[in-house]
Amino acid sequence: MPVSAHRSWRAAFATYGEKSALALLFLGFSAGLPFLLVFSTLSLWLRDVGVSRTAIGFVSWIGITYSIKVIWAPVIDHVPLIGLSGRLGRRRAWMFLAIAGIGLGLLGMACVNPSVSPGLLVGFALFVAFCSATQDVAIDAYRIEIGSPEMQGALTASYQLGYRIALLVAGAGALYIAEFQSWSVSYVVMAGLMMVGLITVLIIPEPESKSDRDNLTEGPPTICEWFERAVVQPFSEFFRRVGRFAIPILLFVGVYRVSDISMGVMANPFYIDLGFNKAEIAYITKIFGFGMTILGTFFGGVLVARYGVMGPLLLGATLIVLANLLFVLLAWVGRDLILLAAVISADNISGGLAGCAFIAYLSSLTRTPYTATQYAMFSSLMTLPGKLIGGVSGVVVDGSGYMIFFFYAATLGLPAIFLCLYLMVRQVAPEKRT
Repeated sequence: MPVSAHRSWRAAFATYGEKSALALLFLGFSAGLPFLLVFSTLSLWLRDVGVSRTAIGFVSWIGITYSIKVIWAPVIDHVPLIGLSGRLGRRRAWMFLAIAGIGLGLLGMACVNPSVSPGLLVGFALFVAFCSATQDVAIDAYRIEIGSPEMQGALTASYQLGYRIALLVAGAGALYIAEFQSWSVSYVVMAGLMMVGLITVLIIPEPESKSDRDNLTEGPPTICEWFERAVVQPFSEFFRRVGRFAIPILLFVGVYRVSDISMGVMANPFYIDLGFNKAEIAYITKIFGFGMTILGTFFGGVLVARYGVMGPLLLGATLIVLANLLFVLLAWVGRDLILLAAVISADNISGGLAGCAFIAYLSSLTRTPYTATQYAMFSSLMTLPGKLIGGVSGVVVDGSGYMIFFFYAATLGLPAIFLCLYLMVRQVAPEKRT
């Protein structure tokens, strides 16, 4: 797999001016908004009404929904929606349905009193997570198919920018609304903001079909034919294409985000335990941290457009490990706003850069006839190990303290560095998609 040639800085920056990059900005917002509303924001709500930390920990397993979306990705890749696909096209139809489901689910959560019906609230949250994961599959396929390989860095950065803006809104914004109004009002407002995604889907063009599966002139396939085409072929095509490097690539995908996902589970409890109040956490980790993440994401997009993905991938993996070690320093020093801002700067810049490069890398591993299924496979593998290991983060903190925990989180990032170096030495760089 040949390494891509370097492009000029002017050409790299010019990719951000494309219409498709603007479209991905709004789609990224739609994808990011529900994420925190079923995770950390929901955890704050549950804790605010007296739900135990143990129960909140179990609720966090809702995130597994995002990691198993590969199961229904073949349906999104191959099954048209009656009444919608004919009007919008396959990708936009699935996005429209998923976004509408998210909005309805958030309204359902807003109508529930978790003190009275916690199970019902969790049920609505699970529905939102399912629709959100479905939306992710459809948007990822759209992003990959709408742009050339050279555009993926800018499209990924634009998507991440919109996603991060949504995280700011669903994090700090939802918290402020809940503080001055109520949690129900906060979730109603969040549901209304999903209109951004619906309107965007109605405006943007459908990607040009590049697969014979969109021209069903031979009649409907049998169940076995459909399963072979929708499920077996996407996996067999990948293993056939990359050959003996399939296992190292999949291992690399699986371990790349284990460190930051595991650390992120304990981040908010850590800030609270150090003595920072909610306003300080909101301003520094959410608002200031948002700016640092955007900076890292933008820088990552430019580096990918200029140098390709492998170099930025290695840089991002290394910076994540170093950022986790800075949290060790913060745990040792204690409550210090300036040090917190410095640590958040390093953590969010490295996370934004690594995230942008990694998404571009995953995109490069797919092929258009199987875009949704293959990308869902990679993105599921990307998050599942981190979520599973992150579930024991509280056990590590309770048993050994925060300093040992952050050392532990840093060591979890070392396999990603070693595997990235291995793939670079073997020159297993992405090819142009066909």
